[in-house]
Amino acid sequence: GEEEGEEEGLIDVDGSQDGSGEVAKKKKKKKKKKKKKTANKLTVSEPSNKTQCINIGGFTDYYCAHGQTEPPTIPVADLFKGKPFPVGEIQEYTQDFNRSRITSEEKLFLDGKIGDTGFYETVREASEVHRQVRSYAQSFIKPGVKLIDMCERLEEKNRELVRERGLERGIGFPTGCSINEVAAHYTPNCGDNTVLQQGDVCKVDFGTQIDGRIIDCAFTVAFDHKYDNLLKAVQEATDAGIRNAGVDVRLCDVGAAVEEVMESHEVELDGVTYPVKCIRNLNGHSIGQYQIHAGQSVPIVDNGDQTKMLEDQMYAIETFGSTGRGHVYEEGECSHYMKNFDAPRVPLKLASAKKVLSHVNRTFGTLAFCRRWLERDDGGSFFANSLQGRQERYITGLKTLCDKGIVSAYPPLVDSPGAYTAQYEHTILLRPTCKEVVSRGTDY
Repeated sequence: GEEEGEEEGLIDVDGSQDGSGEVAKKKKKKKKKKKKKTANKLTVSEPSNKTQCINIGGFTDYYCAHGQTEPPTIPVADLFKGKPFPVGEIQEYTQDFNRSRITSEEKLFLDGKIGDTGFYETVREASEVHRQVRSYAQSFIKPGVKLIDMCERLEEKNRELVRERGLERGIGFPTGCSINEVAAHYTPNCGDNTVLQQGDVCKVDFGTQIDGRIIDCAFTVAFDHKYDNLLKAVQEATDAGIRNAGVDVRLCDVGAAVEEVMESHEVELDGVTYPVKCIRNLNGHSIGQYQIHAGQSVPIVDNGDQTKMLEDQMYAIETFGSTGRGHVYEEGECSHYMKNFDAPRVPLKLASAKKVLSHVNRTFGTLAFCRRWLERDDGGSFFANSLQGRQERYITGLKTLCDKGIVSAYPPLVDSPGAYTAQYEHTILLRPTCKEVVSRGTDY
């Protein structure tokens, strides 16, 4: 029976199907079986799939070159077991006051010392998770997808590849998928059936965190080439901000570089030419451990801020361009929330407020969260809550926490009706000797 099973339906080596060439046939089958055993695990293959999103480079299955499966299923830590994680794009400091860092023995020693702590490897692992998740997402982000389905699919892959363990490692913040004039802070609440349309401009902004080290990185999705110049303006402006960032660089100088590049562009939409404007009241920011906004704002216009960027600090360099006013305001149903890093200790009388705060402390700490996560069976983290995390009738309790200053609400940020906005963002690390764009990928 075993011998028959191996031979069934096979063509003999000499091309016949009548049973001749039997010995050679069996050997060939055994060889094939050997290959099959290793074909689905850690097999390096050539990436080949491209996205429908314009202005996105590379392949959506680029990770196959690292031995990842397609779709990706292997946690990144396992994929690189025993090997260093990929280093981000290295850029030298170019200003007169920081150029000497490149060869300074003192800074080289310090760079190596910090690297020995595991900090760089932690950040690089989180960055590689982000790259693989967003590349996978670019394969299914297309017209007709429901935004809530898109976000949940992306977030599940994020949890899988980072091997989610509550506050130790997981999602950095909710997936933003702001459409058209909505520039930021929109993710669908439960029951929101918004569908991505062919003519939409969607900002996909999500984060990965390991040990509280957050990778904050975003790109813009569009499918109509009429938006090419808008996306190009914002991507080039982000790259200009990254080039000009560095230790001891004044924040206003980064903003000036972004503004000059961004506002040198214009875009023609349906016969009307629009200047691309910086959204002046949106900024990049420094990133601390478990603190997405760590105190310094990186402007995207020259705002005169003389504060200098700091060594060993992580920064999100993010820029927003608009065909509208270039100024956003809060509007619409809120989905994003975050416990304040320096939240006051105040007495809470309402039982529902106490319950929600206990859940937030256990599940998210000072990381951002959304209503959709509170309504999952695991409450946003299977590791932290198993399947007993769903929050019921939590709205009043959550509002109380906001009123008391313990939690902040972040409603959608919207430009003028009919405007189109775009965003690109990378996380950079200002090392003692160089600047590492840790989230850079082949896509952007």
